Amino acid sequence: MIEHSTVRSGALRLLADQAFSRTGGAPLVGGNAVRLLKDAAENFPTWLEAIGSAQRSILFESYIVGDDATGREFRDALAARARAGVRVHVLHDWIGSPGKLLTRFWRPLRAAGASVRAFNPPRFDSPLGWLSRDHRKSICVDGRVAFVSGLCVAARWHGDPTKGREPWRDTGIEIRGPAVADVERAFAQVWAATGQQLANDDLTDPASVPPAGDVHLRVVAGAPSAAGLMRLDQLIASIARSRLWLTDAYFLPVATYVQALCAAARDGVDVRLLVPGASDIPFLSPLSRSAYRPLLEAGVRVFEWNGTMLHAKTAVADGRWARVGSTNLNLASFVGNYELDVAVEDAGFAATMERQYRDDLLHATEIVLEQRRRSRRPVPAQADRSGRRRAPSGSAGRAAAGAVRFGSAIGTAITRPRELLEHDGRIMRTAGGALIVVGVIGAVWPKAIAWPFAAVALWFAMAFVIRAWRGSRDARRAREDRG
Repeated sequence: MIEHSTVRSGALRLLADQAFSRTGGAPLVGGNAVRLLKDAAENFPTWLEAIGSAQRSILFESYIVGDDATGREFRDALAARARAGVRVHVLHDWIGSPGKLLTRFWRPLRAAGASVRAFNPPRFDSPLGWLSRDHRKSICVDGRVAFVSGLCVAARWHGDPTKGREPWRDTGIEIRGPAVADVERAFAQVWAATGQQLANDDLTDPASVPPAGDVHLRVVAGAPSAAGLMRLDQLIASIARSRLWLTDAYFLPVATYVQALCAAARDGVDVRLLVPGASDIPFLSPLSRSAYRPLLEAGVRVFEWNGTMLHAKTAVADGRWARVGSTNLNLASFVGNYELDVAVEDAGFAATMERQYRDDLLHATEIVLEQRRRSRRPVPAQADRSGRRRAPSGSAGRAAAGAVRFGSAIGTAITRPRELLEHDGRIMRTAGGALIVVGVIGAVWPKAIAWPFAAVALWFAMAFVIRAWRGSRDARRAREDRG
């Protein structure tokens, strides 16, 4: 009987592993050591130490590299290793790091011999190309250590005490072991999307990386239209038995994700969601709050961070599974961007994540429903909110997901007008006012409406013609090469 039970348990484990691998598009890799890193105070010095010790290669990827003291410190550290003969490859997003192609910021790094690329700069033949961004944050050094996080390289993560701004709350992970090779290959994926591929000798053979511990994990490399992490998170929500605790910086969820969380909460799972109380993009806060009601009514507990900005993207479930990375719970991250997350299946690491989550809740305010109205209820030992200020603007890529929430509010108004929330009402008032303005302009000055539409139509038409010509040219060259 015991032998039969053991065989059955092993078969279920194989099926579960297969489901996770197919859903997330990432195999389970064993033999790793991981370390949780909190905020810039722990992440940045550890990253700089690893960069300074590099002997062979550095793969550096960040959505934002600030043209400030922090950005220059990392740029100069990378340049120093490049001058020492280390192969340095740097990848940053063009929108996330605006203007870097037009300034002297990268010149010292290129002069030192490093390769620097910007992801997806504007192209005339791709009018909507800007919607896809490289939102990943990773560093790989010598094939021996890798870092994956939600932190970008900019001074705002340190905060500014002189202006009453605390350091941003954010989370990263250090990886040692065979999974480092998977992080390298995730970098190579986006590098290839920007031009020539990395040479084989720039990547580490997974078989050559010795075990560094006993932790199993998956490197989930999200890509446009893949939605691997969304499927994986929904799978976790469907099988969680006791608790599922989430942290997110830009919470603008799709309906299926909300349904998964609500179903778990109704089934008795302790589902908690920690989000910013004040976002670095102020208009996102009311959009995010407009999604609270269905969650709260289903029993999901929602908390808002009391500090300057909560930028972490993490999850922990049942004390066995945890996630750290760059993906936010919105459509832009799920299906629009290149994202990178690490899903760890280890009780010890999950326990560390749970302790950190409980500590974070001491600095948050719980949102509750009372008499069909949303109110705020302090959790024990919450931090004083006095003197706190909003963070400066940034991460403008979240605007695409904001448009999704806007569309959801419009749909609610049309199909279920009595279910509109207070914040949805604000969206509707804004939309109504904007449409009135457009209508008046169209009636009084029709050319002011017609000309911009004509210009956009011509732009798209020319872009389509150019891309069609390039496609025909490439196909003709391929036939000639085969002939």
